[in-house]
Parts: sequence; structure tokens; C-alpha cells
Amino acid sequence: MECKKEKNLENCNCSYPGCPRKGTCCDCLSYHLSSKQLPACCFPDDVEQTYDRSFRAFAQAWRL
Repeated sequence: MECKKEKNLENCNCSYPGCPRKGTCCDCLSYHLSSKQLPACCFPDDVEQTYDRSFRAFAQAWRL
């Protein structure tokens, strides 16, 4: 499978400076799940900027 990194970057809201996985979604997802976290794209921008990528932060961000 060919990585569409440039296309992925158009929608990547990761604000972490120097992230080596930015735009490489499979690497990003694998990295965050191994740390019991979710990637930036799962969060609204204001929550993403806190760098709290925990499942708890996800649930709080999307609580209706």
C-alpha cells in the first residue's frame, strides 16, 4: 500500500512540533495506541493542543 503522506498532511491537526509521524497515519496510530492514547485527529483542535491524548480526554471532548 502506498502512503499518501502529502494528502494526509492536509487534514492532520497534530500541533506537536517536530513530530516524525505527522502525515503517516499508520505509524501515528500505532504509536499512540501502544501508549494507550489516540492520535490528534481524534480530537477537536482546542483539546488536541493540550497534548492530552488519553481515552479519558477523548470521552470528555466528545461527551454530548
